Amino acid sequence: MSDMNESLTIVEGCQSLPQLFRKRCAALGDGLAMREKEFGIWNKFSWDDYYNHARELGAAMMHMGLQPGDVVSIIAENRKEWLFFDMAIMCSGGITNGVYTTDAPTQLEHICVDSATRFLVVEDEEQLDKYLEVRDALPMVEKVIVLEDEGLKTFSDDKVMFIDDFYELGRAHLSEFAAEWDKRIDAVQPDDTALLVYTSGTTGAPKGAMISHANVLFQTKNAGVWIGDCWDEEIMSILPLCHIAERTFSVFLALHYRWVVNFVEAPDTSFENTMEVSPTVFFGVPRMWEKMYSGVVIKIKEAIWLGRFAYEWSLSVGERYEEAREESGNPSVLLRVQRWLAERLVFHNLKVMLGLDRARIMFTGAAPVSPDLIRWYRAIGLDLYELYGQTECSGITSSNRDGANRLGSIGQAVPYVEMKIAEDGEILYRGPHIFKGYLNQAEKTAETVIDGWLHSGDVGSVDNEGYFKITDRKKDIIITAGGKNITPSEIENQLKFSPYISDAVVIGDKRKFLTCLVMIDHENVLQYAQDLNVPFTDYASLCAREEVISLVNEEVEKVNQNFARVETVKKFTIIDKELTADDEELTATMKLKRSKVAETYKSLIDAMYA
Repeated sequence: MSDMNESLTIVEGCQSLPQLFRKRCAALGDGLAMREKEFGIWNKFSWDDYYNHARELGAAMMHMGLQPGDVVSIIAENRKEWLFFDMAIMCSGGITNGVYTTDAPTQLEHICVDSATRFLVVEDEEQLDKYLEVRDALPMVEKVIVLEDEGLKTFSDDKVMFIDDFYELGRAHLSEFAAEWDKRIDAVQPDDTALLVYTSGTTGAPKGAMISHANVLFQTKNAGVWIGDCWDEEIMSILPLCHIAERTFSVFLALHYRWVVNFVEAPDTSFENTMEVSPTVFFGVPRMWEKMYSGVVIKIKEAIWLGRFAYEWSLSVGERYEEAREESGNPSVLLRVQRWLAERLVFHNLKVMLGLDRARIMFTGAAPVSPDLIRWYRAIGLDLYELYGQTECSGITSSNRDGANRLGSIGQAVPYVEMKIAEDGEILYRGPHIFKGYLNQAEKTAETVIDGWLHSGDVGSVDNEGYFKITDRKKDIIITAGGKNITPSEIENQLKFSPYISDAVVIGDKRKFLTCLVMIDHENVLQYAQDLNVPFTDYASLCAREEVISLVNEEVEKVNQNFARVETVKKFTIIDKELTADDEELTATMKLKRSKVAETYKSLIDAMYA
């Protein structure tokens, strides 16, 4: 590593995450580090709690034989123990590997075998059952630690240990490993692997991306440029911690910038918990932002005429205000007065309803987003910025930010990162954030990083001011039977802007025309059907109703008006099953796997071309 790169990856004199963790906890002591809701009460945990829990877990693992470089895998929802174990593992010289709670037993088996996992942390009976189903294939797993014992009171197994007993073991050996704990923290090197992040497996078996301490510290140190002055903020931890984006915000940036991390009770209570906390920092994937927007639109439709009028007038003012701000940076006095009135009449209440009334730092990423969606948020006074990154770059590569924002783009490259467009249109980048490679897959690594440039797999363009725009995934571009190149994501993003459509997959490769598979927004379409007294019995029968098909057709036709004839969707079919992250068709961050959808619903697709 060059001297310049070294200076970019040292934070407050620390060259590794464990060193930064130790320093931060020593300085902040009894200051608030995190909250977790249990039985309706938000429990508080200090930086001392954070450090002491991690140290006890580290002592237990070292007593059981954990060596530097060993892998510990965690399969659990977001909770304080996830972070306690994460820091305990790294401080002990180990490597943390997160496993999605939606993964099947066979996927857990592949990841544990590929990573040579020595210890496995599971949340509850459901996750323990996955291990037990494939335990014969996992002789390398020496101990399984269970966080919740509900349903397991009488369970006994030599390889399985419950968290309370594990803490007790750590406390019993704390003094024995006190010196070793500090020694191992000091011994961690910048280029050591800090964590493994397995890809979603959309193009084959998941690959383990090796991310170093230097990679992570570069991202945390560099973040101040695109995130701004962000000390002592509050954030919600919602997306899976296995995902590099959530890990960056909820763990690494929170550690660096002294944020308070608030863990949602469950994924389906995330919006309710956000309203309770009202965070100042919020990162979400497009599906989350779309869901919040859809909820507002439906509530406005149900409001009395005066409420609808006030909203529509305020939104018009907000849109004109934002246009003036973008064009000249100086809206007229009249427009500023109107904007002030709109804030007090409508926008403040909307923000409170969304739990974003205190939010000042908001980003969307991990998937393409409709510019119209960002415009709506900005119109109501929420400056939402789009950023771009991948697992292989340890987080962020480019970002829009205050004073440098262009809707429809993924922003400019962050400092010390180079980006360019290859001859075939692929986005390439390089910098101190590039990962070490794929575990056990040197050939795949060599295909991805060539001469220091990471090949993103995304096709795009760049303007003369350095703003990059993604057209689509390279492998997803549709070439019709007539030879027309079409980027489906642009069409799909406009479809998803409808409050009645939660997702869409445009089909048409080597076909004469475009078709589309549509997932309805269950909650909003359900409300629509109830308002019109449309009879149905279950989700499938709701999707089959002529009134619902007509509703979706209207939304598709609205989008078709924005595209050339060859780019319009000629036919669509509603998927009559409500997909969740447990289904193979969706990633844990709620992105549809195009190839899997095409495979699963081949008969529906063929029927549209019959």
